[in-house]
Amino acid sequence: MTIFTEFDLMRELHQSGDKIVLLVMDGLGGLPMESDGLTELETAHTPHLDALAAQGTTGLAIPIRPGIEPGSGPAHLSLFSYDPVRYEVGRGVLEALGIGFDLQPNDLAARGNFATVDENGVIVDRRAGRISTEECIRLTKKLQEATGDVLPGYQIFVLPVKEHRFVLIIRGEGLGGKLTETDPLVTGKKPLPVRDESGTEEGRRTAALVNRWIEAARKVLADEPRANSLNLRGLSKDPQLPKFDEIYGLKAAAIAVYPMYRGVARLVGMEVVEFTGDRPQHEVDALERIWNDYDFFFVHIKKTDSYGEDGNFDAKVHEIQAVDEQIPRILALQPGALIVTGDHSTPAKLRKHSWHPVPTLLWSPRAIPDAVQRFGERACAGGHFGVFHATNLLPQAMAHAGRLKRFGA
Repeated sequence: MTIFTEFDLMRELHQSGDKIVLLVMDGLGGLPMESDGLTELETAHTPHLDALAAQGTTGLAIPIRPGIEPGSGPAHLSLFSYDPVRYEVGRGVLEALGIGFDLQPNDLAARGNFATVDENGVIVDRRAGRISTEECIRLTKKLQEATGDVLPGYQIFVLPVKEHRFVLIIRGEGLGGKLTETDPLVTGKKPLPVRDESGTEEGRRTAALVNRWIEAARKVLADEPRANSLNLRGLSKDPQLPKFDEIYGLKAAAIAVYPMYRGVARLVGMEVVEFTGDRPQHEVDALERIWNDYDFFFVHIKKTDSYGEDGNFDAKVHEIQAVDEQIPRILALQPGALIVTGDHSTPAKLRKHSWHPVPTLLWSPRAIPDAVQRFGERACAGGHFGVFHATNLLPQAMAHAGRLKRFGA
């Protein structure tokens, strides 16, 4: 039975205790490339993760609902115990917060992707060849200068994020509605117009404003060799979620390379840690440095997802192995509970997010080991947690870290 975390209960029961680490390998779950093969995680040589699985409790996590393909933002909210169906957050808000933008209550934010289209306006590359961040900075400056005044009465902010990603913020009164995205999510099709699904006058007016900006922006980009178009996703406003520390009594830190994941952490009130480098060892360097300052540590690994989306099975395997090499350093810090999981599955075979449940382990000195001896999809299916909703994971970690009081007499 699916049970979602009750925040009032967590507020009542939380207490001081040991530290918790949530290690998220983005897009961890996978599929065999051949019917009789192994997944990326099953193929990887992971002696340390296997040892954790043998000493801890395992299962398969469902981020949204069975059969539903998750977006990254909702899937991470689920890991933080916010039911993503109830607490819906647009990708634009996460990207804006991720780069440290001071998002105001009336701001409409969208995540932008530079893209490549052919002479007929058909998308041939949804990510413009993953252009460099330096190129993204040049292009956003070009767009800011050329389109900053195209919507009279509104302020426009076009800001770089990373590689092909940018943020668009429209600031002004009367913005809202339930707005659709322009990215058809496949090549070989033309971009879609923004539509409003709320049926409100505010929504229709906002959709028209966004489409007007998009038309102007695409004209500005038309002469670019690769990034000659763009798409917008996750058009939304800040939903003002209840804060993580107030619910769980945890002073929480986020260690992440990519801005979007910093954004989802900031959205729930976590403090984002600055560090140098983009490899798993650099993130563990940061973890060691701040260990005494926080109670909860969200450590995010991005490239497992990126390699899955690129269809690069071997590179995803190697990234999982690189994370495995860092596990002894994390254990040396003596956390009360260590969760290792993904936000969703991104099989290299599919080159996209998928609905498959995510292999998950919870290690703790207080854990009762199940019969699972390896960390992988098929092994975790036999774990004590079974197939469970990801929102139920954090309360388990709280209990194993000694951070929940008894309920009742």
